[in-house]
Amino acid sequence: MLTAALLGFSTSYLSGIAGFPTLPYMLPYLGNLQKEKGRKKRIRVYMDGCFDLMHYGHANALRQAKALGDELVVGIVSDEEIIKNKGPPVLSMEERLALVSGLKWVDEVIANAPYAITEDFMNSLFNEHKIDYIIHGDDPCLLPDGSDAYALAKKVGRYKQIKRTEGVSSTDIVGRILASMEDKQENGECNGMSESPKSHLKSKHASNFLPTSRRIVQFSNGKGPGPNARVVYIDGGFDLFHAGHVEILKSARQLGDFLLVGIYTDQTICQQRGSHFPLMHLHERSLSVLACRYVDEVIIGAPWEISKDMITTFNISLVVHGTVSEINYSHNDMEDPYKVPKSMGIFRTLESPKNITTTSVAQRIKANHEIYQKRNAKKEASEKKYYEGRKYISGD
Repeated sequence: MLTAALLGFSTSYLSGIAGFPTLPYMLPYLGNLQKEKGRKKRIRVYMDGCFDLMHYGHANALRQAKALGDELVVGIVSDEEIIKNKGPPVLSMEERLALVSGLKWVDEVIANAPYAITEDFMNSLFNEHKIDYIIHGDDPCLLPDGSDAYALAKKVGRYKQIKRTEGVSSTDIVGRILASMEDKQENGECNGMSESPKSHLKSKHASNFLPTSRRIVQFSNGKGPGPNARVVYIDGGFDLFHAGHVEILKSARQLGDFLLVGIYTDQTICQQRGSHFPLMHLHERSLSVLACRYVDEVIIGAPWEISKDMITTFNISLVVHGTVSEINYSHNDMEDPYKVPKSMGIFRTLESPKNITTTSVAQRIKANHEIYQKRNAKKEASEKKYYEGRKYISGD
């Protein structure tokens, strides 16, 4: 009654004002007004890079960038620009495009972006791509003439900064590969695993990454499979995460509703591939796989052999394996790790979309090792200077 009285009063009062529409005619207008108010403008942010030898540091940078807006547009610097400013890239544009597009935080990609944010390119970002802010890490990005590559974006107040991810860089990974050329051990011991911790710590290119549970949570989807979900399982080393990994994970995900990825331990890879592998340790490889948009969950340190109990525990419907592999699973003295799923009729071999491997990527660097050694020496010096002057920055 009170509501009706109030509405009656309002209607009669407003209708008494000359030219003012009565309440029933105003309701559609008020509804549209509410919708417009609730339709907040989506913030579009832009981050660029070479993304050569894509690693979890790149992925974490893009995760942070996405958190500063609603839509993340990523510019991938052209091969020509990289050669001009840094030297030859290890990965082609096509491979770098597959890696960046495969990240769960990326909404759009601009191929062949310039290395420096010129005024013309910046205006095209703002006007054509509707970019609100340009993002970069807290490490300096200098052009050959020593100037700041993001000076213009800073000048117009459309620049935001994120934290650089500790413990990894493309320079560091190239260093690990170059070091592996010298560190191959004739006695077959696994990557310093028989050495004392003291001697291992002296390794120049040992990983400096400090894994935390928080970082894993940041990369995780945080959701399990539904009760009737078709869970697909694929395992491997996923060392030096590359375009071949992205494509096989995409193919595997299309076969079900939930993709579970098993990531072998460092010891397993070393035993199967040799003393100079893996190039990236278990937690580094886990984050790279978790960052892929086709992956729902990972098993960190997956067993070599898939057991019946494991299949039951994770409710696995299908186990798949690609045709391109650097481990010979059919070796005479090796137990078939897929014996159980094969006996259950839930194993399938997937045609690998690309024939790229960790070794083939490493071989590109080894084939041009003099060029990369020279480039790395310069980059390592600048990175050392950055870390020596680095200060704590909150938020990541």
